[in-house]
Amino acid sequence: MPDDGRSGFAPHPKRVNVLKILLTGADGFTGRHFADLARAHGHDVVPLLSDLRDSQELEREVLATMPDSVVHLAAISFVAHADDSAFYAVNVVGSINLLAALVKLPVTPQRVLLASSANVYGNCSESPVLESQFPAPVNHYSMSKLAMEFMSRAYTDRLPIITTRPFNYTGPGQAVNFLIPKLVHHFARRAPSILLGNLHVEREFNDVQMVCCAYLHLLQHGEAGEVYNVGTGRPHTLQYVIDELVRITGHQINVEVSSAFVRANEVQRLFGDINKLRSLFLRHAKTLPEINLEDTLRRMLLAESSC
Repeated sequence: MPDDGRSGFAPHPKRVNVLKILLTGADGFTGRHFADLARAHGHDVVPLLSDLRDSQELEREVLATMPDSVVHLAAISFVAHADDSAFYAVNVVGSINLLAALVKLPVTPQRVLLASSANVYGNCSESPVLESQFPAPVNHYSMSKLAMEFMSRAYTDRLPIITTRPFNYTGPGQAVNFLIPKLVHHFARRAPSILLGNLHVEREFNDVQMVCCAYLHLLQHGEAGEVYNVGTGRPHTLQYVIDELVRITGHQINVEVSSAFVRANEVQRLFGDINKLRSLFLRHAKTLPEINLEDTLRRMLLAESSC
């Protein structure tokens, strides 16, 4: 649903290339990369400082910022986070608080991008996965993201909301409790062994720079009310990642499979159909950077060596 003036929200009158972007989660992994990219393109990035759970302070800050666009990245994203209730307090209630504050702005933002997750698809029997795939989340993280998506629908008549479902991505600066940074950390320090789970799950392991570029393009060209898969559609097994790290570093590591790292309801094979995103960008002469996994791993290893 493009913002052509026929929807229930008033289009933002400012239609220029430079945006004032309110960014939640600016201190997080994706937020830091997105802020750097947006500023490099001349945009004004304003980090949200309020706690999403403090609705009154959040509203005051949003009204004082008066953004042209909003990118909502703040979330608890580590699937094995110890406090299950926190997923819902932050990812769902916090997101509702943000949207409730945004509808009180005197001028509606051009676009509000909500970062969900491809994990909402759950264990799909067939890949690549289309946006029309019926969601079947299998953990609290993905359930909270799907709940956020559903709750945001209460605001689509007043806000031009775009929802993204990124498939797995990584890059320099991601916390070591995530899988690929954990691997890179062990290889960079030439550790003799590592404890892992299932080596044969298949995932996209995309680059954070590509994902941030997609978000920036969507802020300018995404259609309100739409959901977009963000990825490459190229899956790899975890064993393939290990083999790549062995080849790059020359270090052989002993991999021990531990049942502690094998999750119940593990999503076995997950990669996306991104034709919807590609078609949108093609219509606007936009492209995404082609970053292969080897380049991503090399940059992560370099960042580790400089720590």
